[in-house]
Amino acid sequence: MSARQPAAPSIHRRAVITWLAVYPTITLVLGLIGPTTAHLPLLLRTLILTVIVVPVAAYVLIPLLTKANAALARR
Repeated sequence: MSARQPAAPSIHRRAVITWLAVYPTITLVLGLIGPTTAHLPLLLRTLILTVIVVPVAAYVLIPLLTKANAALARR
């Protein structure tokens, strides 16, 4: 027997989950590498930022926040 899969979060919850993953990560990464990359052109700084933030958010933070959301939804 397979356990019943919980319903996917609504589009609004997914937006909040994504924001909760992305905003603090961008803030942290900018705080850490911002001074080091300040002299670089904007497009290169953005590239460096997104190369770091997107994998961290997509593979670590969003799955963790989605699991936390599911746990809260089960309560």
